[in-house]
Amino acid sequence: MAKWTAKHEAPEPLEGPVVATVTGGTILWFAMFVVQLPFYGWFADRDLLWWVWTCAAGGFLGLIGIWYVRGRDAALKRHAAAERAAGAEQSDPPPAGD
Repeated sequence: MAKWTAKHEAPEPLEGPVVATVTGGTILWFAMFVVQLPFYGWFADRDLLWWVWTCAAGGFLGLIGIWYVRGRDAALKRHAAAERAAGAEQSDPPPAGD
C-alpha cells in the first residue's frame, strides 16, 4: 500500500469574521434548544431527546468557542502590532550624535 502524497500545496486558510461566525452559530444552537423545549414530551415519547440535548451541548460548546476565537483574534492583533512596531524601529534612522 503506497503512502498518499499531496500533488499540490495546500491553500492559505480563509480569514473572515470568525468571532461573529462562531457567535452566530452559538445563538442558533441556543435558539434551537429553546424552540424544542415546549416539545420535550413529544421528543421523550419518541425516544428522540438527544435532539434537544444536542442543541444544548452545541450552545455550551459554542460559548467555549467564542472564548477561544476572541483570544485567538486578540493574539493575532497583538502579533501584527508587534511586527509593525519592529518594522518601524528598523526603518527609523539612528539619532545623530553631537
